[in-house]
Amino acid sequence: EHGMKKYMKFTMYEKESKDKKYRDDPYRAVNFPIDTDGDPICPNGKKFHYLYSRPVRGNKYGRTEEFYQCEDCSNCLQKEKCCKCKGNRKIRLNEELTKFHKEVLCNLNSIHGALLRMNRSIQSESANGIIKWNRSYTRACRRGSKALNLEIAMICCGFNLHKFHLKKPAIKKAA
Repeated sequence: EHGMKKYMKFTMYEKESKDKKYRDDPYRAVNFPIDTDGDPICPNGKKFHYLYSRPVRGNKYGRTEEFYQCEDCSNCLQKEKCCKCKGNRKIRLNEELTKFHKEVLCNLNSIHGALLRMNRSIQSESANGIIKWNRSYTRACRRGSKALNLEIAMICCGFNLHKFHLKKPAIKKAA
């Protein structure tokens, strides 16, 4: 709507982009080929049939996921690698989410995406590291969103005051 592109790393971005074995796993439902009817086909050549759709729990944007079940896994030689269930394998696919993931991967692997990733690692990660490692801040002490926001704000203020205190001698020399 506003012409913004997707550059935010999703949950499994590191594994998806760096782990070739995981990314190219033929038994992942996302990697199953789709036939002309739009149904996935397992590595053994069996067709998955559509069962039902349901809204993704906790999603505010109305996204749905589709559930599919394999037609017959009884005599499959690859069943041990494919699934751990006793009956036929069931999978759930979220086409919209898969499309978003592919777009994010494409954007982040571009030159502009690499620059944005590098810039973010320079800016925010160092402050986070200093607060967590150097100041030994590991866990919030307060409960509730207002109290947690106040605690984080106080920690950030302390961080900024400490930086200001360290820069005071340089400011006096410049004056």
